[in-house]
Amino acid sequence: ELPDMNLPWGMFGENLTIEGLVEAEVNIGDHFRLGSAELVATQPRLPCFKLGLKFGRDDMVKRFLASRRTGVYFKVVREGQIQIGDELELLRRDGTEVTIADITRLFAFEKDDLTTLQKAVQVKDLPDGWRDYFQQQIDKRS
Repeated sequence: ELPDMNLPWGMFGENLTIEGLVEAEVNIGDHFRLGSAELVATQPRLPCFKLGLKFGRDDMVKRFLASRRTGVYFKVVREGQIQIGDELELLRRDGTEVTIADITRLFAFEKDDLTTLQKAVQVKDLPDGWRDYFQQQIDKRS
């Protein structure tokens, strides 16, 4: 989407780049192993104004969100060693079936999806700030 730009690793501020990780296929609360570390998917990565400054583009945050490829924040459940080439292994799927992509969609695009909003506030691994925000969205529409 930015063919005229050189995009070295880390340009988006990422700490890890994991090939094949798709936000629509990762549930909040999914447990993974990477190397000897255990991780839990907790929320999407949402860009701030600094991304626009880094790229020198006023539209960068909007473009980033529109791509719906925002990335995933993980909580470290068990510390361990990781190295280049380690595979991300799904250990346990969270049964609530609220994906990273769902959270981005509810926040940026479809704030009226009451069914998914109600599911999201029940996800224990979603940080309190997100659950509070989504509960406010539900309350506005009830």
